[in-house]
Amino acid sequence: MNTPDRYSGSDTDRAARVALTWLVEPGHRLVWSMVQADGAPGTLDRLLGGDCPDATLRTAVLAKRDKLDPRRFAETTLNRAERLGARIVVPSDDEWPYRVDSLAVLELDTPGWINQNVRPPLCIWTRGGLRLGETLDRSVAVVGARAATGYGIQVTSDLAHGLAENGWAVVSGGAFGIDAAAHRATLAAGGRTVAVLACGVDRPYPVGNTAMFERIADVGLLVSEWPPGSEPLRHRFLVRNRVIAAATAGTVVVEAAARSGAAQTMSRVLALGRAAMVVPGPVTSAMSVGCHELLRENPGATLVTNVAHVLEEVGRIGEYLTPPARGPEHRRDSLDEESVLVLEAVPARGTITTDELASRAGLAVRTVLRRLSLLELAGLVVRRDGEVALSRGSGAAP
Repeated sequence: MNTPDRYSGSDTDRAARVALTWLVEPGHRLVWSMVQADGAPGTLDRLLGGDCPDATLRTAVLAKRDKLDPRRFAETTLNRAERLGARIVVPSDDEWPYRVDSLAVLELDTPGWINQNVRPPLCIWTRGGLRLGETLDRSVAVVGARAATGYGIQVTSDLAHGLAENGWAVVSGGAFGIDAAAHRATLAAGGRTVAVLACGVDRPYPVGNTAMFERIADVGLLVSEWPPGSEPLRHRFLVRNRVIAAATAGTVVVEAAARSGAAQTMSRVLALGRAAMVVPGPVTSAMSVGCHELLRENPGATLVTNVAHVLEEVGRIGEYLTPPARGPEHRRDSLDEESVLVLEAVPARGTITTDELASRAGLAVRTVLRRLSLLELAGLVVRRDGEVALSRGSGAAP
């Protein structure tokens, strides 16, 4: 039996990881554990030899082995990827995104094989010139509905553009709607964006976003666990979401229907203890129902409405401090209590004598005279012929 460290990072190790990812869908709990114990080449040997404690997995692997030699597939795929300009990143590489290793301890209560098989990737395919780990180290995911509204597109564009301006990479899934808006706004800002795909990096999906994907490949990164040539099968989008959740510092959901992939991604974000951020929407919008439910049901989710809120959540302590929201400031805001009483006693129209003003304010005439001097200096009142009036444009009138 091969020891795990003997082949780590070698051509043999890389080829075995490619073969394993073709044989079994990424994230498989048992296969990942076997690789941790025996290394990728050793695990491949065991599975192809029928040495597997799980009967269902053993049957599936042998059926696929009989269709195509996994080692031959790996060799062909690695050669093809080199011609495409794609490369494979494995855990022993210095550009491995360390955050995804937290999937090793992720446990979800939700039933279903997709929710049970959430272990880290065995390898990651990338297409683009950026270094994977370095790019994802300072990144935020922005995800949401495909059938996005104009409101969602605008909010997403503002958030992604602001994150890019602050040096954060923006990660999303490349889909129509919110995902595409996040990628495009980041590109427009000259920032770094990463599309995490549910298919091969050589055939990004949906094809309607082909021009966007080509641009991302030029200046950002296309990323996938599946080998080049892999199809975008429905379940792969859900498998892929765990990587988006784990690889980033936090995730923002802008719009999400009641049951959606974005909400499923957020379940992983919350379970991993990452920054889980939700943008509220109109209560009448079906595309915001999922967002509102996330906020209602999850104390760990944070409401965000602008990029400053997002930066405060994902930045280091004290790096970004967001001042509390305030209305417009008025000159009267800095007045003391007695001055306010005097100002409020001045009629909105016309004039008033000092004695009448003291009576209305409930203050001594001497106090009123002192406060009037301050109010006059502040430009809030004017005095003419012993009478007082509000100055034009003082903003003091109710």
